[in-house]
Amino acid sequence: MYLDGPRVTLPISQRTIPDRWILSQLNHTIKTVTVELESYRFDRASNALYQFMWHEFCDWYLELIKPVLQNSDHPDGPGTRDTLVQILETTMRLLHPFMPFLTEELWQTIPHHGHSIVTQAYPMEEPSWDSREAEHLFSLTEQTVNLVRTGRVLLNYPPAQQITFYVAHEDSTNQDLLRQVIPHVAHLGRGTVENIERSAWPAQQLLKLVAEGLSVGITVSGDVDLQKAVDRLDKQLSEVEKESQRLDGKLNNPDFVSKAPPEVIADHKDRLRALAQDHSMLISSEQQLQSMLGQ
Repeated sequence: MYLDGPRVTLPISQRTIPDRWILSQLNHTIKTVTVELESYRFDRASNALYQFMWHEFCDWYLELIKPVLQNSDHPDGPGTRDTLVQILETTMRLLHPFMPFLTEELWQTIPHHGHSIVTQAYPMEEPSWDSREAEHLFSLTEQTVNLVRTGRVLLNYPPAQQITFYVAHEDSTNQDLLRQVIPHVAHLGRGTVENIERSAWPAQQLLKLVAEGLSVGITVSGDVDLQKAVDRLDKQLSEVEKESQRLDGKLNNPDFVSKAPPEVIADHKDRLRALAQDHSMLISSEQQLQSMLGQ
């Protein structure tokens, strides 16, 4: 398995960006779970663990470290394997009160110390794991990859197809930070990426997606059916508009607003703002593709 091979425990500052980010997220999760358990909110505690394991650990971290684990000679291998073991072992202890038999079984299959997970201490906060820098770098990575994936869907590129795309940020600091995460963006975006100013991007056959100062340009290959792409955009625009109208109707309903929990209201407002951004991006994309069609 990918855990086989040498492991080395590095100082936090010397670990990779994905390793520092996942440890920071794990520390946030430990804090949240501890607070919720002390308040007897077992539902919130279990939900925090679910969000961490399924979305942050599985959806992002494991994907980010695949190039390292799949290359037995990768220089980051020993440190990454050590962090992976640390995350798995700590998470099993966090989950143990919720699913004791399964976590005991899993804990016994990974490197650990002690006879049983029952005798191990429950995880506590580790301030040295907190890293705002790593969290910001990951946020840039996630935002960029999501824009690339959106463009791939709009152009109907198969998941395995390698593409060429460009990234740039209007903020000079973030533009410099993007250079640190280019390898991760290229891996998750399935292609070759160039981090250069927008003025240096190709002038034609490039679909540009913009969100919160970040720009991604995806090369439109000759085999892309532009008319079908426009048709897909029209369908997505219709769905976004329909969902926006639904949420707006609920938020403008005094009866709903007076009875809904504050967190539900906040979630609806956040969703409505995200849909507004999606709508703007889809309109811009449609205009670009129609221009390529000569319409």
